[in-house]
Amino acid sequence: MQDDLLVVGFDLETRREVHVAERAPEHWKRLGYGGTGQLVCFYCFHGFEAPAGTRVPLVTRGRLGGKVRRHFAHPPGQAPTGGHSPETVWHITTKHTLAAWAWSRPGVDRVRLEQWTEDRDRRADVEVLLVDGTKVALEAQRKLMTDDAWRARHRDYARQGVVDVWFWRPRVHFPHIVLDEGLPVWFYSVSKREAATSVGRAHARVHQWWQAPDLSVFGLHHPPCALDELERVTMPLGTLGLGSSGAVLPEELQKRLRESQQEARDEAKRRLDSEARYARAVRESRERAARAPVPAPLPPVPAGGLRCEVCRRPLDPLLARNRRHILC
Repeated sequence: MQDDLLVVGFDLETRREVHVAERAPEHWKRLGYGGTGQLVCFYCFHGFEAPAGTRVPLVTRGRLGGKVRRHFAHPPGQAPTGGHSPETVWHITTKHTLAAWAWSRPGVDRVRLEQWTEDRDRRADVEVLLVDGTKVALEAQRKLMTDDAWRARHRDYARQGVVDVWFWRPRVHFPHIVLDEGLPVWFYSVSKREAATSVGRAHARVHQWWQAPDLSVFGLHHPPCALDELERVTMPLGTLGLGSSGAVLPEELQKRLRESQQEARDEAKRRLDSEARYARAVRESRERAARAPVPAPLPPVPAGGLRCEVCRRPLDPLLARNRRHILC
């Protein structure tokens, strides 16, 4: 199913956006096309590719576990020419999906859509309050942002103690300043209901790498560093956790990263132990040399040069201590 075929509903009675996964299909059928008609297309009603106020009651298609996932759709012949903008569909659907996902995570106290920060300079797509008091802003970003624009929003959140988590539309370029700031990059596919992120591949082990203060970068690591080679990994959104630091990788992927990093730490320990053994051997050798007795001075050289005391032939200075040739 293509992302631009998905539709978000709007309940004319409650005056709020609704997502197909929120209630059973029978409920939506009673409110949509052929029913009360209060379930209409959010985009048409709010003036996206149609005059504002356009009321198009929706039908519910697909089934749980079926080949086509459940979704809202326009009745035949009532969709705008060319359909709705894929960016619009992705943004609104992702926003609702993230809100539903956040509510399903343990430790979440409150989830609200389109909420301003306390100083009202930023509005989060989804605001999440955890039971420990942490505020998390979930942002569904459908277009490329400049480094400066993203940095300004990120630092405004940080200044107010809000943890910002960014989900980008697939195939949209993200500002690499995100990695410079030490944040992971997340993507979300509406049609597949999958999240994706990138892990950094292991850094090259050169120039006494084992002495680096952070050895985790010599294994697979997340978030990646700004200049890393990246490996894309995908997962169902429901397998992600949500905590005080933001989105949390599934345990299986965390285990893979831990094992990769532990291999690097074990190798670094072997290198450090080898260095320590070498340094200890050098130190002990010097200590033994310092404790050795001072050799007796060589005898004075007689007039006319050294001569063997047995055969009286010239004697090499190396044999001066013995005063004779080896065979004499």
